[in-house]
Amino acid sequence: MTKRNMRKIASMALSTLLAAALACLALAGCASSEPKASESSSAAAEAPATRTVTDMANRTVEIPAEVDSIATFGSVGVLNAFVECMGKGEAIVNEMPANFTKNDKWAMQYKFAPQIKEGEVFETADGVDIEKTLTVNPDLCITMTEETAQQLEENGLACIVLKWNDVEDVKKAVTLMGEALNVPDRAKDYNDYFDQMVGKAESLTSGLAEADRVKTLYGDVMSLTNPHVISEWWIETAGGSSVTKEAHVKNSLEYTMEDLLGWQPEVIFSSNVKVGDILADANLQNIPAIQSGRVYAVPTVAHVWGNRTVEQPLTVMWAMSKLYPDLYSEAELAEDITYFYEHFFECPMTEDEVSGIINYGA
Repeated sequence: MTKRNMRKIASMALSTLLAAALACLALAGCASSEPKASESSSAAAEAPATRTVTDMANRTVEIPAEVDSIATFGSVGVLNAFVECMGKGEAIVNEMPANFTKNDKWAMQYKFAPQIKEGEVFETADGVDIEKTLTVNPDLCITMTEETAQQLEENGLACIVLKWNDVEDVKKAVTLMGEALNVPDRAKDYNDYFDQMVGKAESLTSGLAEADRVKTLYGDVMSLTNPHVISEWWIETAGGSSVTKEAHVKNSLEYTMEDLLGWQPEVIFSSNVKVGDILADANLQNIPAIQSGRVYAVPTVAHVWGNRTVEQPLTVMWAMSKLYPDLYSEAELAEDITYFYEHFFECPMTEDEVSGIINYGA
């Protein structure tokens, strides 16, 4: 054999060895990119099926790692609003109970979470319908009473309690919802927005002298009641001077006609939408708000804006636009309303819907 042939054979052998080596490396690379079946099973086994949160009743609650279905009990309107604000309205599985559906006050709930119309009603006049709730078996239940939470948990359902005693509790509730629904960044976004809008209101009204702040009343002057102490905060934050701030020490307030005539409110924010009846009431004709026609029905959108709701920043701005239209116009209010529901509820609002909110009950 010639030297030339020997070199050729050696070269061919070397090429074969290199090709084999490269093939092995390629196979090794593919193998490393795809986990072995045993490794996949191990990773799946390590993924937690549940996690724990501490609710606003200071209860440690074990909930599914992923929450895909939610049921609300009791104050359904406000609880639904918290869920919807976190972008999870589609997860609500229950229809509102009869006390919410007897009129169209909460009609916007069917825009924010349309599937609830086909949902089961989990509450009757007798309380929670446990049998029906267990049939649906929601991943997470939400309520505002510890008694309801205990009843649901005794039947194997995970339940968190939201409470609202102070103004800051709305942000605490949102933080809890963000944790429970795996959207902490969204909760922070809302809380930052809350602070931003409160700061905006305080800045706009900072130049008002105490004597120029409009004397304001919230509630139903036909029944002489104020349904929620949170109104003392949003009236003052909007730049008004609440006539009930000294008397209002409990959540709800009852007063007399003598009290009302003595307070002489210049603006009435009414929880009763029958504004025409209020303006025509012979007993109220000596009240400045009646004489000037400055009686406004407080909107209900996801929930009643005058009471505790995640929509509270809008309550402040709406009230300011009625109290001081020169400081904050309806056009600015319309922009803020549109942004809020599009950004947090992921629900575009039409011009007619926004106008209907601004002029609610008119």
